[in-house]
Amino acid sequence: MAALRQRKGSRAKDPPLPPPAHLSPQQANCCPQHRHPDAILIGDWSWGAIMWTSVGWSVSVGVGLLCCIYVATLHENDLWFSNIKEVEREISFRTECGLYYSYYKQMLQAPSILEGVSQMIYDNLTESKRTINLLHRMNIYQELFLSLLYRLLPIQSHLEPVYFYIYTVFSLQAVYVMALYLTAWLLAGSWHAGALTGIWYILNRVDTTRVEFTISLRENWSLPFLALQVAAITCYLRPGLGRLQQKVMVWLMYVSTFCFSLTWQFNQFILLVQALIIYTLDCVDLLTRTQATTMYLVQVASLLSVWLLQFFNAMILGSLVLSFILAALLVRHFQRTLKTGSLPVRVAKLLIHSTSVLLLTFFFNVLTKKGLQLRSDEHIFKFIKSKFAWGRTRDFDASLYLCEEAFGPLPLDTLKRLASTLLLYPYTLTLLALLGMLAASALRNLRPPGGAAGRIPAPEGQAVVFRPDVAYNVLHTLFYGLLAFSTMRMKYIWTGHMCAVAAYGVCGTEVWSLLLHAIRCYSQRVVRLVRYALPLTIMAFLYYKFWPKLVEELSDLREFYDPDTVELMTWISANTRERAVLAGSMQLLAAIKLCTGRIITNHPHYEDKDLRDRTRQVYQVYARRSPEDVYAILKAVGAEYVVLENSICYERRHQRGCRLRDLLDLANGHIMDGPGHNEPDLVAAPHPRFCDAVKTDSAAYGTLFKRAFQNKTFHVYRLRKNLKKS
Repeated sequence: MAALRQRKGSRAKDPPLPPPAHLSPQQANCCPQHRHPDAILIGDWSWGAIMWTSVGWSVSVGVGLLCCIYVATLHENDLWFSNIKEVEREISFRTECGLYYSYYKQMLQAPSILEGVSQMIYDNLTESKRTINLLHRMNIYQELFLSLLYRLLPIQSHLEPVYFYIYTVFSLQAVYVMALYLTAWLLAGSWHAGALTGIWYILNRVDTTRVEFTISLRENWSLPFLALQVAAITCYLRPGLGRLQQKVMVWLMYVSTFCFSLTWQFNQFILLVQALIIYTLDCVDLLTRTQATTMYLVQVASLLSVWLLQFFNAMILGSLVLSFILAALLVRHFQRTLKTGSLPVRVAKLLIHSTSVLLLTFFFNVLTKKGLQLRSDEHIFKFIKSKFAWGRTRDFDASLYLCEEAFGPLPLDTLKRLASTLLLYPYTLTLLALLGMLAASALRNLRPPGGAAGRIPAPEGQAVVFRPDVAYNVLHTLFYGLLAFSTMRMKYIWTGHMCAVAAYGVCGTEVWSLLLHAIRCYSQRVVRLVRYALPLTIMAFLYYKFWPKLVEELSDLREFYDPDTVELMTWISANTRERAVLAGSMQLLAAIKLCTGRIITNHPHYEDKDLRDRTRQVYQVYARRSPEDVYAILKAVGAEYVVLENSICYERRHQRGCRLRDLLDLANGHIMDGPGHNEPDLVAAPHPRFCDAVKTDSAAYGTLFKRAFQNKTFHVYRLRKNLKKS
């Protein structure tokens, strides 16, 4: 390793190089020249290390605050949020965002904290004729916690409740960027990588976050904690970490995983992918047995903690990730001879081992769901089955997801945008190089030790051994990248980490060492020059190209304008009783609950079987059903008013077959509207479409429904109480 020896006397001026990814922990620990420049984290308290680390932390805070201010300014400029009415501010919380924010508002309006918590546990406003435990059904502890803070802190006279809420979410974006910054810094050994990560994250805002217009969305609360968890895992797996520091990192992993799981209902699927990463690294000996077991148990402890806080939510116990971890630990315990024998024997054993884990996972999961009679997440598996063409479906719930653009494959224009900021090119090169090194290291670990036959040829001066922290991040970006390509909504998990991996490739030594060895011009001086000059060059180019665009974007002033919805909310507040029950679309009802406080029949939080059935029934107002059928359905859920939307009744946004009325026709076995193909078993509906026919005020409809309000967008009908029996 003479070619990697550090120059004497250079420490005060230039940071030493990090250990290359191909060095083992033992090699890295015994070679002081390969310690990270932020070596203060592993015991180097020299003035040079302290100063260097202080600068890095300062830059991380600055980049995080820059991102926070940037998205907050965009939000203000887009809506003119500080100057619009309160009802307009609340309407701006679109779809399920309005539902979640309504609980924050409800807690603040409660006479006391205890009474507010009681209203959460015994809620009868969210689903008419039902009393539900919101803390059991939904991930709204963040709204509860934030409302408690607002009531307890002396800020009421200085800050409006809505600003306290949105500023908290925007501040979490600063935490998110700082966590990505730390991950890149830990991997590359240079805070320049963190700075480049933050810049890339901000410039690729369209693909890394949507927080400025979906503030309350659960992912905006949870992804910062996932990024913190990844940073903690990266630090935990670093070579040379002391026992006390490992314990601190394990606790940080637990806290961040717990917060991530508590704030997003899709936590089990994200953690399942992470468990698969841990399993893969464990199988090829890139993690120690202790490291893999610890990370598994952190996931289990976090999920069980959430299970307790969510009043024993059975959906958590029935999650695939818990079944997988149990199966992986159980099979590993009984297959102690897995990593013995020749290479073909080891590969065969590994295949048998993996097959056993998968079969046992599904066995445990099916057994758990049958024992708990769990059906809350079955719509997700129907969606997955249909998405990957395992069978066509007319299932309404699955089709509702399939027809949303967010749940479709990743559009190719995403890659064009990522390439325009120079992010895609270093990311792809880094990923390919590290995957090759990872595969070589895994193959070496699978070969029996000793003998020339067990060695893998390597470039001069290199050993095919992979740092576990690098290995984890490589598989993390690979697995979540595949998830993003399959489902566009999941790209926000991938693109942020993508910035960190690309910056690591630019500012780290591993990829450059490999490339320079390949062209036979490797030297420490060249590596040092490239890894400091290139990021500065990239940042200068990005500043030159994108700074004018950012200034133009920040100067683009707009204003919230939705007079029809404002008129509807004003009418409902003034002309219906406080305990009135309204039916309609999920998204609109969430806004009605927030703005008026009225009782609603259904809502966008879809993780409940009974609610999905109710929503499908309420949506029959947009199907071809008789007025008597629709009246009976609405009466059964306690509705007094039904709100019809022209944008749904005459929808043109989706293509034929994906409009809401088409999904209802298919589920009911009716022929769809308009020209186009219809399957042969579909029949013509015996009744006209209700949302259109009711507007005629004919006798058949007028005896059951009375028009109470209308404008260009909405029509509200009151259900008549006294009906003449024929």
